Amino acid sequence: MAFYAKSVDWENQRHTLKRIREKVFVCQWRIPAEYEFDHQDSVARHVLVVNEHNQEVATGRITPKGEIGRIAVEPEFRCPEVYHSLFKALLEIAKQHGLQDVIVQCELEGVSYYQQQGFRSVGRVFMDAGVARQNMLCDLKYFTLERVELTH
Repeated sequence: MAFYAKSVDWENQRHTLKRIREKVFVCQWRIPAEYEFDHQDSVARHVLVVNEHNQEVATGRITPKGEIGRIAVEPEFRCPEVYHSLFKALLEIAKQHGLQDVIVQCELEGVSYYQQQGFRSVGRVFMDAGVARQNMLCDLKYFTLERVELTH
């Protein structure tokens, strides 16, 4: 199955983005809704991943300071192709907006995955919504992304 990343605006796609994030974070992970949605949503750049049938399957965002987050993938679509498409699009947005590096807050079991992608741990492990997390930083000059065409 093919997946496509689309750059979307929070104001125009809020309903779709919230639906996916509520299903993943609020229902599945039990994150309080008031914590999941914040002031960053209105200023962040968002990506929506759709499949070949135009079904919305995943979302993520990048803030103006380069923090990648709110990665939510519908359970039945959690596969490497979806994550690759999502991250590739978010990193391309970062480059298009002149960011030098990006940061991801990941759960501890994700640290080795991000290290393999060129990220390095920064700071200490911390608790966030009851989950142990680590900040991971990556300088974008170490990425050699294929050009991603984002539809608007």
